[in-house]
Amino acid sequence: MQTVDLAPGHRISRVIKGGWQLAGGHGPVDRAEGIADMIAFADAGITTFDCADIYTGVEAMIGAFRAEYARQRGADALAAIKVHTKFVPDLGALATITKADVARAIDTSLTRLGMERLDLVQFHWWDYEVDRLVDVAGWLTELRAEGKIANIGGTNFDSTQLQRLIAAGVPIVSMQVQYSLLDDRPAHAMTAIAKAAGVQLLCYGSVGGGLYSERWLGAAEPMGAMENRSLVKYKLIVDEFGGWDLFQDLLAVLDRIAKRLGSDIASVASRAVLERPCVAAVIVGARNRSHLARNLALPDLALTQADFAEIGAVLARATPVPGDVYTLERDRNGRHGSVMKYNLNKEGH
Repeated sequence: MQTVDLAPGHRISRVIKGGWQLAGGHGPVDRAEGIADMIAFADAGITTFDCADIYTGVEAMIGAFRAEYARQRGADALAAIKVHTKFVPDLGALATITKADVARAIDTSLTRLGMERLDLVQFHWWDYEVDRLVDVAGWLTELRAEGKIANIGGTNFDSTQLQRLIAAGVPIVSMQVQYSLLDDRPAHAMTAIAKAAGVQLLCYGSVGGGLYSERWLGAAEPMGAMENRSLVKYKLIVDEFGGWDLFQDLLAVLDRIAKRLGSDIASVASRAVLERPCVAAVIVGARNRSHLARNLALPDLALTQADFAEIGAVLARATPVPGDVYTLERDRNGRHGSVMKYNLNKEGH
């Protein structure tokens, strides 16, 4: 598995195992089996795990995995494991949040994960109209100086807010963003800012919640209710991109490339995102190890210039998804924003 330095002393696998699918609301998860899956990923070389304080039960499960991995493989093996969590204050708490609240949230993550220092805390802020995000990021920076946090990242900030954080002296090393062949909003402005500041991108959504797959190739456009919020979210991006027929053209190209490589549509789509400037890693939403072999092979897929040209020919016919990173999703009254949940700590989800 390819690796990259996200920060000094912080080396990550270029494929990150996501934890959102293990959270409440995604169906029952067998805890022992989930831990065994994480051990299998780590042993295979996918040594970086993504979670959040709002992913119910996931930090605690990763904490149990870390303890079991140390017991089975030893302290040296555990040292290679990197956990990226998130600090996501509820929308309703933004106006009143204090440094003590932030410290309590970080302490809770430390306890759940069984860590003395968090490897990476990725900060998210729901509403820019409540203009306190730079202050809160400053409190995270102070907690970093106290030794509770090794590195600070962001999640879904737009390019303007990233510039503000950098200008304020927040030692931000990464930004987690939605980035795919359909959704290239990070390329509009953020990539140039990130490159200049040494900030690297950690990308989710590269497989569109499962839409980039053989299951949807040749399928009729889904018109009714979809299986989960993730599919609803990414189907909206398909609509912005240019509609179902154009998406089918893209899937057909990815399928041809995948067949030539002995791979699959999702892997080719993610591999193409890894090629984008400033992208350090893609996050795969793996509930279990059923696709582990494919995930391992992803960074080494040998896409050719002809492959990229064929993909580019389809993308050239698309309508770019409008706005900056996460702008559509921040409109809580819009169709994108209505998919989101904003007070997950309070709701316990």
